[in-house]
Amino acid sequence: MTTTQASVFIATSLDGFIARENGDLDWLPVPEAGGEDYGYVAFMKSVDALVMGRNTYEKALSFGGWPYAKKRVVVLTSRPLSPPPAGVKVETMAGEPASIIEQLASSGAPRLYVDGGDTIRRFLNAGAIQRLIVTVIPVLIGRGIPLFGHLGRDIHLTHVATRSWPNGLVQSEYLVAPNKNP
Repeated sequence: MTTTQASVFIATSLDGFIARENGDLDWLPVPEAGGEDYGYVAFMKSVDALVMGRNTYEKALSFGGWPYAKKRVVVLTSRPLSPPPAGVKVETMAGEPASIIEQLASSGAPRLYVDGGDTIRRFLNAGAIQRLIVTVIPVLIGRGIPLFGHLGRDIHLTHVATRSWPNGLVQSEYLVAPNKNP
C-alpha cells in the first residue's frame, strides 16, 4: 500500500487572509528572480501533484506565467475550465477528498500539495491533510478570504519548526494530529 501525504504550503497576511475579498494578491511580496524562495522550490520538489480549487486555478492563470512548471496539476471542479497555458496539462476531478487522494495515489502521485482556501478546508475537515506550512506576511489587510474560516471541529497541530527572515516573514510548519473525536 502506498503511503500518501497531503501538505499545504501557503502565505497569509498577519490577520489571517490568503487574498483580498476580490481574490487579489497585491499585498503578497513577489520573490525576485534568483532571490529567496522561502522554501517553495524544495517543497515543490517534494510533491508529486498539486490539487487546487477552481478559483485558485483561475487566479494562477492571471500570474503572467504558469507558476507550477511541469508539476501535475489537478483542479477540483465539475465544470469546464478556462484553457491552461500552451504546453501545460491540467486535469479535473470531483469528489470527496479521500477518493481524490486514492485516485491520485493509485496513479503515481501519493505526495500532494493542496492549495486554495476552500480546498484546504475541505481536506482538513476530511482529515486528509498531514502537514501545514504557513508563511505569515507582515501586513494587515483588514478584510479578505480567510485561510481556514469555519472548520466544523477543532484540528490539533504539532509544531515542527519556525523560520524567520530579515524582511519579517515568519514561516511555521505543523503536523496535523490524528483526530481524537471523529
